[in-house]
Amino acid sequence: MRAAIIDGPGRLRLAQAPVPAPRDGEALIRVEACGICHSDLHAIDGDWTPPPAYPLIPGHEVVGRVVAVGGDASPSLIGRRVGVAWHGGACGRCAWCRTGFETLCPEVEMTGYTRNGGFADYLTARADFVALLPDEGDPVALAPVLCAGVTTYRGLNRAGVGAGDWVAVSGVGGLGHMAVQYARARGARVIAIDPSPERRALATQLGAEEAVSPDDPAGRDRITALTDGGPRAVLVTAPVASAFERAIELVRPGGVVVFIGLPGGDADGIRLSVSALSNWEKSVVGSNVGSRPDLRAAVDLALAGAVTAHVTPVSFDDLPQALEALRRGRVSGRWVLDMRGRGA
Repeated sequence: MRAAIIDGPGRLRLAQAPVPAPRDGEALIRVEACGICHSDLHAIDGDWTPPPAYPLIPGHEVVGRVVAVGGDASPSLIGRRVGVAWHGGACGRCAWCRTGFETLCPEVEMTGYTRNGGFADYLTARADFVALLPDEGDPVALAPVLCAGVTTYRGLNRAGVGAGDWVAVSGVGGLGHMAVQYARARGARVIAIDPSPERRALATQLGAEEAVSPDDPAGRDRITALTDGGPRAVLVTAPVASAFERAIELVRPGGVVVFIGLPGGDADGIRLSVSALSNWEKSVVGSNVGSRPDLRAAVDLALAGAVTAHVTPVSFDDLPQALEALRRGRVSGRWVLDMRGRGA
């Protein structure tokens, strides 16, 4: 089969690899599409702690069809279209699994990071962690929901965003353009913040009432005036330290800033004022992808037409160029690896 294999930090190659065999409780999935996420760059660069074990196949926004199952997995899955997300496994027994935080399980598995992912013709996944999807529809369009969708859906939950609340989305890339839509789907009013005119235009097209550049000196004043003191919540999806710092300044007193985007390496740190947080009772929370119930809810909203990923298909041979474009900030919406076509 075709596979993109990381042999070590910064060393990605396109190659042929054996088709994996499903183990007990696993499904073997023929990949139709896999979204290309900024987290894949961190896996390739090895700049998160701990780094992944190499060799590794990245990719964690996977749509495909089950072609075989291992022992203890239901044969009824064979032939079904399924989704495979970043959250690829948990113990089901610990305190986190029992209280809705299974992504924090000490035994958590991460697709495309601790286990091989979807930048290949086939992958194996735990059968109890796949999401059942309808047979109809475009797998390229649905793939981003498996990460960008569920991650921003959970971030809005973590902030307690409700109808009528003002929400600022900082960074309108693969994650942020989904955040705008999920916020709108729950009745929130949205402001988009992004340096790219193209991405600001996309945010407006998707329902943002205002779109400003972080480099605009008057932008913060416009947001504060529009929201009568600042947004109720700010979701930071841009993997840039300055975006996190600005969000804490921007959010209204008593508001919530949700950290979603993940800088890597030396950029993984910010400056903040403890007194400003305390005196104005601002909250900062982290949000880590989403649980299986989060995934189901995010997928259902997409299937109902409330959320639509803005996608650009990419061929397998063009994957290195697509990753470089993502690294340079040249991607609008989500680029998705289309694995339909030649391959085995």
